[in-house]
Amino acid sequence: MIVTMKKEEATFKIGDKIVYPAHGVGIIEGIEDISVEGESLSFFSIRILEKEVVIRVPVKKVEKVGLRKIITDSSVKDIVDILTSPPTPQGEEKVSWTVRHREYADKIKSGSIEEVAEVYRDLMQLRKDKELSFGERKILESAQQFLIGEISEAKHIAPEEAEELLKGLFQREGEN
Repeated sequence: MIVTMKKEEATFKIGDKIVYPAHGVGIIEGIEDISVEGESLSFFSIRILEKEVVIRVPVKKVEKVGLRKIITDSSVKDIVDILTSPPTPQGEEKVSWTVRHREYADKIKSGSIEEVAEVYRDLMQLRKDKELSFGERKILESAQQFLIGEISEAKHIAPEEAEELLKGLFQREGEN
């Protein structure tokens, strides 16, 4: 039996591959009714692919947590366009790392692959100019894993191939 739930234009059903911004790419394995404080609530049971963990998301909270379908293969070109576009200007005055960190973290938490691509692009450009701090490297790794997971699913390629695609976009001249 296939059970579907609507989220504005999106319909989620068992077997769908989705993005859960806080955790990454997953697959909806079931819809369960669980009693919480005497009230029966429906939950999506989602297996997060990278971490091999199962989480439950209340169906009523799908929009709030940002659950969405994986981008399509044709949408990957739009992401590549963002990655290869000029970085976001930081303005005349230097923006402090704490402000940038908060902005980057918010973009990653949003679950918008376009915003994650901007963070990745901006940090990769910054990395060309200076050595990244520990915090910047952690944000960069997080953005990279997010992009690898979604691109590999959208293009139906291995995560290693998606990683090579990303690396190829930012390979410095003279590097192999």
